[in-house]
Amino acid sequence: MTEKMLKFVNIGQQTPPKRSANKRKDDFKEVYDEFINNRAKEQSSRCSQCGVPFCQVHCPLHNNIPDWLKLTAEGRLEDAYELAQSTNNMPEVCGRICPQDRLCEGNCVIERSGHGTVTIGSVEKYITETAWEKGWIKPIKVKKEKNQSVGIIGAGPAGLACAEQLRKSGFKITIYDRYDRPGGLLIYGIPNFKLEKFVVERRTKLLKESGIKFKQNFEIGKDSSLEELKSIHDAVLIATGVYKARNVEIEGKNLKNIFPAMDFLTASNRKGLGDEVKLFDNGTLNGENKNVVVVGGGDTAMDCVRTAIRQKAKSVKCLYRRDRENMPGSSREVSNAIEEGIEFLWLSNPKKFIGRTKVEAVEVTKMELGEADSSGRKKPISIKNSEYKLEADMVIKALGFDPENIPKLFGSENLSVSKWGTIKIDLKTMQTNLPGVFAAGDIVRGASLVVWAIRDGRDAAIEIEKYLNSISEKKIKAA
Repeated sequence: MTEKMLKFVNIGQQTPPKRSANKRKDDFKEVYDEFINNRAKEQSSRCSQCGVPFCQVHCPLHNNIPDWLKLTAEGRLEDAYELAQSTNNMPEVCGRICPQDRLCEGNCVIERSGHGTVTIGSVEKYITETAWEKGWIKPIKVKKEKNQSVGIIGAGPAGLACAEQLRKSGFKITIYDRYDRPGGLLIYGIPNFKLEKFVVERRTKLLKESGIKFKQNFEIGKDSSLEELKSIHDAVLIATGVYKARNVEIEGKNLKNIFPAMDFLTASNRKGLGDEVKLFDNGTLNGENKNVVVVGGGDTAMDCVRTAIRQKAKSVKCLYRRDRENMPGSSREVSNAIEEGIEFLWLSNPKKFIGRTKVEAVEVTKMELGEADSSGRKKPISIKNSEYKLEADMVIKALGFDPENIPKLFGSENLSVSKWGTIKIDLKTMQTNLPGVFAAGDIVRGASLVVWAIRDGRDAAIEIEKYLNSISEKKIKAA
């Protein structure tokens, strides 16, 4: 190990080369180029192989990062991939979109000691892309088919992860999704410059080849009720995610050309996928030649501002009521946005939208940070008489997401939800108050990270399998 590892003192931190801001603003291709083999090995060799690996501790999936870095440094890439995928159903996705600066890389011991973190996400992406290229990733071969089936509502990361895990155990799996393509947020919410769509399509194709059935354009509550799904499956998982946009409750909120973030991003992603998008083509959901104002400071806001700049907006401004240090989004994404020409107005909050029928300007109030609130973050307070106006042809609201009214949508009013509208589950079994119905992902925890959705989907698979095995045992005893 001493020969291959612990090289962080002599070798500095490196990330794959980043395409120049001027070039990447002209397209929706991914920002970072791939590592070449010797660079990936070299970067992996910097790992200090800590006795307590904080990178692993702070990963929601508890990926065995030090070990697959060591294997990469030794050139054992197939072994590195096998280890990476043993805890993560989508390492190629997480390597691209996880906020590593807040999770594994941000807690790297050598980062804390001043030597610069190991660029874990880039190595993870490199390992997985090599595995796809070499043909190491193959469909699931079920050793013994079981006669029990599971219906999964939602083809996002939680649903896909759960489906894969249960299929490995031999269960029959059908995924129901209201969109025309599987992937959920990964397809329609995240722009190509962070996650090119072939990455998701390649993974879902593999799941189909593994015997998992997909029913697209299928809405629970319209095409089938939750009760009907329960009657044809031995267990059901609700993994719909959360998509209801939070509103800005200020004067002028109903003016035209004020849009929820998902409407804007979905239109752009559909256009990139080759779909006919009427509201994009007629200019409604297209930022070209417009003064675009995005309200919010999370990763979704960063996706919106960086999409608008690629659509050739005249100007793009981001309003955030706290300062840069307190932004909830990835600091890496903020830096990329600044490089691409987005103007950030920190400590700024919209007070009023101005216009006759459509938005023409935003009245903005300057803010200052006061005492910490219950979350531990300093509370933003408006400064008196600090208002000013920003010209705006389009406003995008990126203030987060709330759950839809699932009991009403699904025609299952007896399904228990929390005061926030998320589905209530038994935290040990992940089962709802309805027998045989489980829930996982954002619809339980609220809007969160893709990596947490994968974790929740994997945990749900374990609990569903326990439930189904107990049913089988009861039937055997009864016979």
